[in-house]
Amino acid sequence: MAATATVERTRTPTGPADKSGRPRRSPWPAIARIPLYLLGLTTLAPFYWMVMAAFKPVPELTRNPPSFVPAEPSLNNFYDPQWSPDEQRIGHVAGLFQRWPDVPGGFLRFMGNSLAIAAVIAILSLLIASLAGYVLTKMDLPGKRALFLVIVASMMVPWQVSLIPNYLIVRNLGWLDSYQGYVIPALAKAFVVFFLVQYMRSIPDDLIHAARVDGAGEWRIWWRIVLPLLRPALAAMAIFVVLNEWNNFLWPLIIINNDLYANLPVALSRLNSSAAQNPQHMGVIFAAAMLTSIPTVVFFLAFQKHFTRGIALSGIKG
Repeated sequence: MAATATVERTRTPTGPADKSGRPRRSPWPAIARIPLYLLGLTTLAPFYWMVMAAFKPVPELTRNPPSFVPAEPSLNNFYDPQWSPDEQRIGHVAGLFQRWPDVPGGFLRFMGNSLAIAAVIAILSLLIASLAGYVLTKMDLPGKRALFLVIVASMMVPWQVSLIPNYLIVRNLGWLDSYQGYVIPALAKAFVVFFLVQYMRSIPDDLIHAARVDGAGEWRIWWRIVLPLLRPALAAMAIFVVLNEWNNFLWPLIIINNDLYANLPVALSRLNSSAAQNPQHMGVIFAAAMLTSIPTVVFFLAFQKHFTRGIALSGIKG
């Protein structure tokens, strides 16, 4: 009987054990994942094409049929030493870092604007949303349920409805062509408040009461107790906020006319207008798109673990 039980324990739902005693794995799960691998390849194909085109010289970009690997990789799309503003040469255009001579830093200025704006908005909006969530869940505030319903209801209003009123407010405040026009209107994020409220309800009220009994004030409790416990949820929301602000195009396009304050999407749109007149500029656009996508990929990979954990915990405990 003992030998029979041992044999039964070596069996798994995937199949009987082999000669070495290890359970045989069925090939069907791997076969079932093949469509997912193919779907992943379709999403990677445009990114691969963008990277390859960024290193193609101008003559190869216009070749028909196109090549999937650069025959002669070149950095001319980033900086072409043979280009001259006084002389037009076939196969040579101004590189990415040779554009916008009137803007200090050129393309790096736009990347710095996007990095700074996304970081400031992410940090401030998450702090404000966490503070609002703490008030709505852990403090005795009259009418807080109605206030929370108003915040949730505001998520149902299309953001295009508030576009003109926000523009008029920003114009009257003198915030056109300024960083304040970027940051201040973007700090109030109803979805982040809603998400953090659901997550914060999993924090035991006894922990908050114990801190109050020990003499801690509300600000201290929020900063020293609540925020550390919110770290997974904050990391999850940070990805959404940063990616949303990194790709923000319409609002900056409306309020920014000075290139000194332009972000990357606005700079790419103005760069794309030059390609409509000359297809040879497509290599420069691919180079700009590749540099624009690198920070978002790195950011997502760095916070992927926290993102998955925050989504899972909020779904289970919220």
